[in-house]
Amino acid sequence: MSSFTGPRTRVWLGVIGALAVTLGMAGCGGKSGGTGGAPAVTTSVDSALAAKVPAAIKSTGKINIGTDSTYAPSEFLDTDGKTVIGFDVDLFNAVAGKLGLKTTWQSAKFDDIIPGVTSGKYNIGVSSFTINADRMKQVTMVSYFNAGTQWAAKKGATIDPDNACGRKVAVQTATVQVDDLTARSKKCTDSGKPAITA
Repeated sequence: MSSFTGPRTRVWLGVIGALAVTLGMAGCGGKSGGTGGAPAVTTSVDSALAAKVPAAIKSTGKINIGTDSTYAPSEFLDTDGKTVIGFDVDLFNAVAGKLGLKTTWQSAKFDDIIPGVTSGKYNIGVSSFTINADRMKQVTMVSYFNAGTQWAAKKGATIDPDNACGRKVAVQTATVQVDDLTARSKKCTDSGKPAITA
């Protein structure tokens, strides 16, 4: 699931959330062709929405976005090793354009993004977050994309999520997959089998 996080300013997040969903749906049949960090589509400013942007952000003319740029195709680095690209980048560049703003994308470790939003380092975080209660206690989150989790094993392996007791499984830290693996491991140990290790 992709979502973005922002400080608990409801009007501001409502504006961005509505735009993200609207532009995301509109982009399903549109043309692509943007390169690097440039917007894939041209957007016109919506004066009514732009008027709702908080003065502190409007005065800078930009939205500062924290993202984990290692998660293709959502957000990742272009061949120059510096420019953040991906469908999240295209979407939020379009959102910013509707608000009369530019974007500044900053690469960060995944588990540093929400603390960066709460501290004010970033205006929002965009990085394929799964919405959960712990995160909602810290920031307001808006969902605009739903994706599942994939399980991958070496070709020919018979291991799967339901028979992984005693196995070592790699997951990204601070993700919903850690929670899932922890619950699966508890089921293993509760039934007398070895734990799943990460």
